[in-house]
Amino acid sequence: MAQQELKRDLKNRHVQLIAIGGTIGTGLFLGSGKAIQLAGPSILFAYLIVGIAVFFVMRALGELLLSNAGYQSFTDFATDYIGPWAGFVTGWTYWFCWIMTAMADIIAVGVYVRYWFNIPQWIPALVILIILLGFNLLTVKLFGELEFWFAIIKVITILVLISIGVVLLIAGFKTEAGSVSVKNLWSYGGMFPNGVSGFLYSFQMVVFAFVGVELVGVSAAETSNPKKNIPSAINKIPVRILFFYVGALFILLTINPWNELNAATSPFVKTFSLVGIPIAAGIINFVVLTSAASACNSGLFSTSRILYNLSIHQEGPANFAKLNKNKVPSNALVTSAIVLSVGALLSKIIPEQAFGIVTTISAICFIWVWGIILVSHLRYTKTRPDLRKKSIFKAPLTPFMNYVVLALFVFILAIMLFAESTRAALLLTPVWFIVLFILYFAKRKMVASLE
Repeated sequence: MAQQELKRDLKNRHVQLIAIGGTIGTGLFLGSGKAIQLAGPSILFAYLIVGIAVFFVMRALGELLLSNAGYQSFTDFATDYIGPWAGFVTGWTYWFCWIMTAMADIIAVGVYVRYWFNIPQWIPALVILIILLGFNLLTVKLFGELEFWFAIIKVITILVLISIGVVLLIAGFKTEAGSVSVKNLWSYGGMFPNGVSGFLYSFQMVVFAFVGVELVGVSAAETSNPKKNIPSAINKIPVRILFFYVGALFILLTINPWNELNAATSPFVKTFSLVGIPIAAGIINFVVLTSAASACNSGLFSTSRILYNLSIHQEGPANFAKLNKNKVPSNALVTSAIVLSVGALLSKIIPEQAFGIVTTISAICFIWVWGIILVSHLRYTKTRPDLRKKSIFKAPLTPFMNYVVLALFVFILAIMLFAESTRAALLLTPVWFIVLFILYFAKRKMVASLE
């Protein structure tokens, strides 16, 4: 029905910047502090490895989405190539993924605001959530504009950081911690100061840093020219990973000895304080605050669209398919915002542990989603050689890289089982999947009884 269709109002610049916004967020600006504490300078290799893996996931996602104009998200092709259970479980898991991620982001908002004001973390978290909900209830174009400008701020910040860092590096600038030098990468215990175990334990936070990159796929249904915009956004991901992640962290680690960085604060803020620009540190804190708000904004968008998609496929309550006069799924948006407010509650109950818990659960669930994309792509190449042959955006090195990346994801989950900080969350997360499978088979049984 026409009134039930989302509006294709996102332009190329929106999709490009949503792709950037999806790959630069709280995981980099705040989570990288914890990752650096675990791995030291070897964190650069961890970001590179996971970044390459994510690129192949995105190429598989892009080919699948463009193989069928009717696909609105990866739940559609998961249903086609794996089975209805995969669409149901993956759709609800992706919603849960982004709920956890957005919770981490609103928790981060509270952390950043405390840089200026000594107020409880949960207050600014709740305020920003209400503001973003108001914007999202208007139009998808406004969401695109918000993400466009949020992403512009993030990009300019990292460009400034890298530019200043290069100048300081060439000049051999001296800070309280010593000279700015490439030698800082290995002068404090080597590239792997905490051994291979520290390097491996950092992968959970690195995975979390990349969550949201697949948002390009979720926005496909509201993109004006998906055949042009989606390949363009995906093909630029490798350069963005090298520049915004590896490049920015390389500069951070040449300015700061890795052991000077604190897991509880943003290494970006610390860096500008260290080079003697205290006012810049405040500006950077504002930037990482907007970054967290941006990621939370993406969370509201994606969770509402997943609920909408589940609803129109009769896999969720019918209310979630209702659009307001602006063609926005308002019921789905409000429901997601209410669930998200639990993040503010966690900030109140366990402010120190809240961020670590939700980022771990988020990383585990995103690994499931990315894995489903790769398995769907394997099934597509095997069962639909006709579509594969005429594909305008073939994923490279298929099926070899699909298996390699899937093996990497299994390995990362195994690491989480051994790490004390992530073990509890990993063991608890299967409860979510058990509940979903029970609901799915109960739903099937009920439908069968009515027929």
